[in-house]
Amino acid sequence: MASRLADRIDILVDLVGRLVAWLTLALVALVALNVLARYLLSAGTVALQELEWHLLAVTALIGMSYGINRGEEVRVDMLYARYGPRTKAIVDAAAGLMTVAVALLIMKVSFAYVAQSYAYQEGSPDPGGLPFRYLLKSLIPLGFALLALQGFVEFVKALRRWPPAGPAALQGTSHTTTMMGDGNGQ
Repeated sequence: MASRLADRIDILVDLVGRLVAWLTLALVALVALNVLARYLLSAGTVALQELEWHLLAVTALIGMSYGINRGEEVRVDMLYARYGPRTKAIVDAAAGLMTVAVALLIMKVSFAYVAQSYAYQEGSPDPGGLPFRYLLKSLIPLGFALLALQGFVEFVKALRRWPPAGPAALQGTSHTTTMMGDGNGQ
């Protein structure tokens, strides 16, 4: 059951990530437009500048779960590449659980911040800036909720790759190797 749920979450995060990835193209176009307007036409607006960082915030908050979904998370690959399948599964399972814990903590802490923003109907403090900043801040708990879900998925994936235990898995190993490892993370 957890495996099927993890597969569905994985598909959801992939879909949301692919949709949000298109915002990166919009962000690049917007930055180019702003630069051209500012330097060639001596024109620019606060609203367009704020829209740049709003789009960046959306892509970062949603993109972090998509990055993990695609296997692009930060990892010390020079060490990880040397690990055997069992050690990799342990590292990935622990990383998945830590991701869930940290994401849930940040999500919990962010609720008060977002609620306060909603209470004040927060918008830009700058003249000509964008209204509805509280809507953007709503993406903080949403982004970390997606991250927690993807952390759960990574934990389940690591458990799926976990080498089987028992006599069949121990064939060709001595008791010492089984207890101490073979020096290759096994």
